[in-house]
Amino acid sequence: MRVIAGACKGRRLCVPRAASIRPTTDKVREAVFNVLTHSGLNETAFPFKRCLDLFAGGGAMGIEAMSRGAQALTFVDDSPTAIKLIRQNLEICGLKADVIKADVLTAIRRLAAQKRFFDLIFVDPPYESSLALDTLRAIDEAALVNEAGIVVAETSKRVSLNEGAQCLKNLLLSDERRYGDTAVYFYRPRSES
Repeated sequence: MRVIAGACKGRRLCVPRAASIRPTTDKVREAVFNVLTHSGLNETAFPFKRCLDLFAGGGAMGIEAMSRGAQALTFVDDSPTAIKLIRQNLEICGLKADVIKADVLTAIRRLAAQKRFFDLIFVDPPYESSLALDTLRAIDEAALVNEAGIVVAETSKRVSLNEGAQCLKNLLLSDERRYGDTAVYFYRPRSES
């Protein structure tokens, strides 16, 4: 696994050996960042400055964002193995970020209470779980994403977020992509109009 673009391009990241941690493949990560970079906001620079990586695993998504120009990043995972991997990968890339060892839903409540808001939020829970929808609901309720921001949720293609996400008050599904066994959903804040 490597960083695909930006200041850390080509750096090899430590890969988890634990079966409970499933890193996003280089192919899917590259495709997601192509969508984000060409999202119509600003194609000359990476437009997302404050990022949150939930269920961060080894931290590849967040590190890719920092490599491309994100200025502040917060990683959240409850696995000690994942936290260790994130710290190792940050060191490999010479980057600094907040690393929080906590349950994701608890961390969302804490971040909201601290009035921390983000331009880009990655949600990548264990594949066959209901945690993606639970996390989207918590993000929606806490209103953690800035008005021009995006939430990217990754799941197995067998777990659809379409029906459950209709109950979101503040987030609207703007795009959905499939890459092999992976489904990626892009949510934007609903406009006030």
